[in-house]
Amino acid sequence: MNKGATGWGGVAPGMDFAQSAQQLAQGWTEALKGMTGVQLPADALPALQSSYLSEAAALWNQATQGADGAPPPADRRFAAKDWMSNPAAAFTAGMYMLNARTLLQLADQVQADEKTRQRIRFAVQQWIDASSPANYLALNPEAQRKAIETQGESITQGLQHLWHDVRQGHLSQTDESLFEVGRNVATTEGSVVFENALFQLIEYKPLTAKVHERPLLIVPPCINKFYIMDLQPENSLVRYAVSQGHRVFMLSWVNADESLGDKTWDDYIEHAVIRAIREVQAISKQEQINTLGFCIGGTLLATALAVLAARGEHPSASLTMLTSFLDFSDTGVLDLFVDEQMVSMREMALGQGGLLKGKELAATFSFLRPNDLVWNYVVGNYLKGETPPPFDLLYWNSDSTNLPGPMYCWYLRHTYLENNLIKPGKVTVCGEPLDLRKVNLPTFIYASREDHIVPWQSAYATVEVLPGKKQFVLGASGHIAGVINPPTKNKRSHWINSRLPKTADAWFEGATEHPGSWWPAWTDWLKPLGGKLVPAPKAPGDRNHKIIEPAPGRYVKAKA
Repeated sequence: MNKGATGWGGVAPGMDFAQSAQQLAQGWTEALKGMTGVQLPADALPALQSSYLSEAAALWNQATQGADGAPPPADRRFAAKDWMSNPAAAFTAGMYMLNARTLLQLADQVQADEKTRQRIRFAVQQWIDASSPANYLALNPEAQRKAIETQGESITQGLQHLWHDVRQGHLSQTDESLFEVGRNVATTEGSVVFENALFQLIEYKPLTAKVHERPLLIVPPCINKFYIMDLQPENSLVRYAVSQGHRVFMLSWVNADESLGDKTWDDYIEHAVIRAIREVQAISKQEQINTLGFCIGGTLLATALAVLAARGEHPSASLTMLTSFLDFSDTGVLDLFVDEQMVSMREMALGQGGLLKGKELAATFSFLRPNDLVWNYVVGNYLKGETPPPFDLLYWNSDSTNLPGPMYCWYLRHTYLENNLIKPGKVTVCGEPLDLRKVNLPTFIYASREDHIVPWQSAYATVEVLPGKKQFVLGASGHIAGVINPPTKNKRSHWINSRLPKTADAWFEGATEHPGSWWPAWTDWLKPLGGKLVPAPKAPGDRNHKIIEPAPGRYVKAKA
């Protein structure tokens, strides 16, 4: 399609409107075929073209008659008065949304297997989001007004922001200059008491005179920094657990460099998670500890416990899984990227050594929600020259980490592609045939209802994988915001149902919604598993685990 001939509004000047709109509808059909290589069924096109022509004519009539042709303010990209008060801008926005709806309807008509259809829809949606007139200065009346009001200063600032982001290598989602790890994020007091090539072990200072005798070891995701669990005092899950009388240890992953490019999944299990468990046992002098894993940290932790169970060891008194996969049958939108060809290509590139760059992972996750995490900041930072507001969670989100290629490739093949973790004996980890059924212990499973990375129904599937007594809690919001929801904020809600039927939908039908954070429900569950209360240790570590440096340690400060 010749975009220059029709313009972003979609209708060529000087042409008969009906003819122009009909040609444009046909053009979208050809464009979709060109993008996907898939022919649409012929009987689907007449109805779509007729509907398109009718809606386009209505928008044209509104624009030419001076009527309000603005799109509904529900689309926040076009909610500003500048769009509604300018007939040309309103028509452009209206036609854009009509074109977007039409393209998605065409994508839904593709005759192919479900995964191919979903891939096509995802690709079309990416193109739609990128082509919004709000993303371009020449078509955004709100950005144009600001440029006039500031006498061009907003454009100057936008160019400076663009150059800054080019130099730092990623799009700014917050004012990163206002945050520093150890100064105003990751500030809970503690000490690094052990380290090796893969991780540092942090022990946090107690906040209570007595603590539960069984400590809590937290295994965060290795694809991000650990301080998502310890952003600031008012929203720190670490500080909350410490305030509830738990002796808390944190595994802080190394930000892998080229020297670690040959590390494997087995290395991360044996020399990181299992080693951390053993060090916490030694420091606390407890045969059993409580354990918590977040996202891939939960997958790593459950795998490590299964390896230890195969060896006849059961060091964990309880397991908490936060937005984690064990059953990878349904991985949501991420499944669109994974097939044999993609995994084989990754294995050829990284399977024998090398690094998966953290910035690549960060960009992938951002483009799962492009309007919220990409184009929103393109418009604000570059077109309007605005500095994004300070937000600790988005600062953490931009602080990416590298992964060793062999470790990443093993994870990709045996989880997302082949779903082998739930197949007893299918894979061998650290020399042991893996059987998650041997991880028989009390388990608290948390999922977030709007999670686009770990769909909550998939997190619920862990109920069928692990044999022990379980509690499942569903929180509101997404993968991160649902987890980091402190009680003091009194935000969102969570659902509880003591019964655990076979399906997630059946569980939800019987669940009761409770206002506020799920954290108290978790600590109520964990309290009896922590053992008796004993005097809090006067110093971190022990004679074999001297203080190496204050928390948060230097590993977490290394940039990708």
